[in-house]
Amino acid sequence: MQLQDFVINDIKPLNITDKISDLQLLLNQLTYSHIPILNEGVYIGCVSENDAHCFDKAKILQDCNYAIEGFFVRPNTIWLDVLEAFAQNDSNIMPILDKNNKYLGYYELNDIIHLFNETPFLAEPGGILIVEKGVNDYSFSEISQIVESNDAKLLGAFISKMDGDLARITLKIGDSSLNEIIQTFRRYSYNIVSGHEEDAYIESLKDRSQYLDKYLNM
Repeated sequence: MQLQDFVINDIKPLNITDKISDLQLLLNQLTYSHIPILNEGVYIGCVSENDAHCFDKAKILQDCNYAIEGFFVRPNTIWLDVLEAFAQNDSNIMPILDKNNKYLGYYELNDIIHLFNETPFLAEPGGILIVEKGVNDYSFSEISQIVESNDAKLLGAFISKMDGDLARITLKIGDSSLNEIIQTFRRYSYNIVSGHEEDAYIESLKDRSQYLDKYLNM
């Protein structure tokens, strides 16, 4: 499905000459974090719900233009970059401008997340594995090689956390046993962050620990 199919025009943007009370009323009726603002038909940005409720309702939007946030995306922006724009601006609504900066409508965050849910990373069966290594020591080519050398398919990978000099990478691996893959990652000095029921190495350590406890308690 094309991203353009998700363009919404249910909300008419407010004009810079509208009253703050109109903005507050609109936000009270909706669940959106921001409302688009136009100046003589030209998009100039959005006002957030948090800011709007701090303004004097008797004023007009132009009196508070310092709080207008000028974020937007283009119709050809890919969905992953659109999702990033949502995150960067802490918004659940994303205005869309054409190449001539004409306002076309907006995306809603839930629709873009739905697209992510349809990707093989989430939709295809498989296992999630989280590994960790130094930021200067790991590479995605090495990670792919480790997975594919065990006759498995890598459905997706992303850096889920950066903590000092450590990078944490979340992997989605096609339906297959993860045990051999986990052992290979260990041989390449990756730390396994996520636990998994098929991790024979961990299970073996647990068994040995339980045996040792029984021996010591004899």
